Amino acid sequence: MKKTEIIFGILRVPIDFAMVLLGFILAYELRTYPELIPGMVLPVDLVAFPALPEYLNFIWISGPILVIIFWLNHMYSMKITERLSQEVLKVCFLTSAWLMIIIAYFFLTREFFFSRLVLGYGWVLSTIFIAGGRVGTRWLQTMLARAGFGVRRVLFLSLNKTTLEVLNKFKKDPYYKVVGYLKRQKDQEISGCKLLGRIADLEKIVKKYQVEEVVQTQYQMETRGAPEILDFCRTNHLQYHFIPDLVQIHQKNIATSTIQGFPIITLKPTPLEGWGKVAKRTFDTIGAIFGIIILSPFFIIVSILIKLDGTKGTILFKYLDDGTRAKRVGQYGKLFNFYKFRSMKPGTHNMRYKELAEKNTRGKGPLVKIKDDPRITRIGKFLRKTDLDEIPQLWNVLKGNMSLVGPRPHLPEEVEKYDDHHKFLLTIKPGITGLAQISGRSGLDFEEEARLDTYYIENWSILMDIKILIKTCLVVLKRIIGS
Repeated sequence: MKKTEIIFGILRVPIDFAMVLLGFILAYELRTYPELIPGMVLPVDLVAFPALPEYLNFIWISGPILVIIFWLNHMYSMKITERLSQEVLKVCFLTSAWLMIIIAYFFLTREFFFSRLVLGYGWVLSTIFIAGGRVGTRWLQTMLARAGFGVRRVLFLSLNKTTLEVLNKFKKDPYYKVVGYLKRQKDQEISGCKLLGRIADLEKIVKKYQVEEVVQTQYQMETRGAPEILDFCRTNHLQYHFIPDLVQIHQKNIATSTIQGFPIITLKPTPLEGWGKVAKRTFDTIGAIFGIIILSPFFIIVSILIKLDGTKGTILFKYLDDGTRAKRVGQYGKLFNFYKFRSMKPGTHNMRYKELAEKNTRGKGPLVKIKDDPRITRIGKFLRKTDLDEIPQLWNVLKGNMSLVGPRPHLPEEVEKYDDHHKFLLTIKPGITGLAQISGRSGLDFEEEARLDTYYIENWSILMDIKILIKTCLVVLKRIIGS
């Protein structure tokens, strides 16, 4: 999902609330103006009215209720899925429903609102202002899209006269740029869209044109069927769409939407998109700050123990044997600087691929685990057994390179040995802990670890993160006590 989509999706929340606040403040001021509209005499509220701060308390309570109503009715979708006219009509309908809830509250509690006139003014003005805010943000987002910001590059797989209508819908949408299409051998060439090659050229075309989304219009694509195309999109972190009446695939993370009024179904690789991404990042940031504060004594204690152990080099493991910065592979294959407490003797990192290669206990797969590793320092054995060497990664979480929970961040040389289906693990940010770590740690073979991490990616929830973190804390505490 594009950053502009996330930014505008989040912005709608405070803008809607601000419009409600503005509408009712203006209603407060207008209640004593009978000739506000030329040629009309409006009713005037001469009843004693409370001070503005007391009046605003009502808005601070009722405003968030409207935001919740909007959220329950999918008014904060990150992706634009309906026409502006439909969005404005929904604003009018939902603000009216909100007003009915307010009236029902005062009726049931037998309390009296400050003024029915002000309530009516506030409803009308809030509706107008919210609709205006929605029009303004949509206009700004559209202008940015036409300038090239937040535009998704789309590739079509196979076109015919039937699916040409879908293509035209995408081409009219300013948030998409159709780079072209690939044809099957039996397909006739279609005018109106650039032919980029055959289905066999999919991987090459995706890289050349920096494709971000793929629209499949036929189930069987010569040598590749829908499942193979889907696997390719998952591996290369592409958004996958297909035409509803041709769907023969089952997937958990399915979202239905429209492009210029045309219905499509989107297969999401993970719930960590849109608000899910915002929720996880918020959870990670708060958790990292809390963790750094709570565990700050351990930073000091472990640092002292490392130095008392006589370990040369920096307290944090930051540099490899050749002096280059130690990095790990993050989301979408991007490298990042990685922090952890030093647990090995300096200059011994590359021994894992040479002198110690025969002692690898991880079996098949790209990962290396050395039993009775001679490179580990005395304090390093304790740190690794208790996972306390991982504490500095909270800084990686705070910087946004990692999450509290996710697949383990692997070395670049390990990721190079991934099979294609393993690259799906790079869909999200790596984590300090994860489902695989609490299910057997290094005792698992890599395929089992990848299966557990894939399950986590496809079924993520905040509750799952909390459960994994609690279990991790209990496991670490047990190891510390057992040491």
